[in-house]
Amino acid sequence: MLVGGALGDRLGRRRIYVLGLGLFALASAACAVAPNPTAMVVCRVVQGLGGALATPGALAIIQSSYLPEDRAPAIGTWAGWSGIAAAAGPFVGGWLIEHAGWRWIFWINVPLCVVVVLVCLAVTPESNDADEREQRFDVVGSVLTAVGLGVLTYALTAAADAPRALVWGLGLLGVATFAGFTAYERRVPNPLVPLGLFASRIFSAANAMTFLVYGSIGALFLFLILQLQVTAGWTPIESGLATLPVTIAMMLLSSRAAAVSARIGPRVPMTVGPLLAAAGVLLLIPVGRQSSYLTGVLPGVVLFSLGLSALVSPLTTAVLAAAPDHLSGLASGINNAVARAGSLLAVAALPGLVGLSGADYTDPTALTHGYRAAMVSCAALLAFGGVVSWFGLGRRSS
Repeated sequence: MLVGGALGDRLGRRRIYVLGLGLFALASAACAVAPNPTAMVVCRVVQGLGGALATPGALAIIQSSYLPEDRAPAIGTWAGWSGIAAAAGPFVGGWLIEHAGWRWIFWINVPLCVVVVLVCLAVTPESNDADEREQRFDVVGSVLTAVGLGVLTYALTAAADAPRALVWGLGLLGVATFAGFTAYERRVPNPLVPLGLFASRIFSAANAMTFLVYGSIGALFLFLILQLQVTAGWTPIESGLATLPVTIAMMLLSSRAAAVSARIGPRVPMTVGPLLAAAGVLLLIPVGRQSSYLTGVLPGVVLFSLGLSALVSPLTTAVLAAAPDHLSGLASGINNAVARAGSLLAVAALPGLVGLSGADYTDPTALTHGYRAAMVSCAALLAFGGVVSWFGLGRRSS
């Protein structure tokens, strides 16, 4: 995503966005016809590359196409629909798997991408930064970020089964790679990530909060869906429907949260939002075999949804507002990369930390023990994200 954002600033934000969507559509079609797991993994890698090119471009296009006074509600609308899409995924995926077969979770992407590409080409203006086009692209920085995150994630994922020496070796290699990346970016004339962006307290605090909050969100949806299916015995579609309030809240409240943030600043919504979400997660801890939806699941999901709706659009607006307009693609790429890294590392590390591996995922007793420990961890991450926002954003950002 860092590379996708930087390429958009350099070569054209619409061009890279359309290229990413096209690659994602082709890879989705290839996934749908994959004959074996190895082919599926290769196609998923290509699909990820397409998504990485497209994702930061959406926000960068908004930032470059709207007047400053109109950006907050536009970003709020974007955040709302992004939240809707993410929250609707488990429901739509569960329905497709149950009624049409797993290959359709990939086929459905193709017509959606085609429609978006056609609309984008018809109505979206092209934009780029002329100065960026004259500069040499930071290939070394791009490789270092990919290698660092890749080996660190593998180390966390393999921690339960791989030899301890290998896990520690890969973990140290990942940390050393990121340290080398930071040192290299300080010296290179045209860095992939200008570290001066992080001199902004708002930019740094917002990205730190992003890492914590999205790590919690990724782990929450993973563990909640598993608990509902394995322990409570719900079907995939029933488990997906359990998160429907998230979709509704994001659709109805994201633009309103953006408007409130534009009036009072991002500090309060980015503090109150994570704390509300943390309270909702705590209410979900008792979910188990005998839980009913109305009394056991719905209250926690609703409270979590309200907190999430309050924080997402102010967070995105704060990140983009703290960066120069000519680096909007890169700023979006950084924030999206931080969000995905937080989710990726939490999903990779948390199962091992709460004692889950192998057959535990099909054992209701073992899964429930791990689920409840994971929910406490998710609530702590969210609450800490609220604390980071309160002290990191400061009064002047309000």
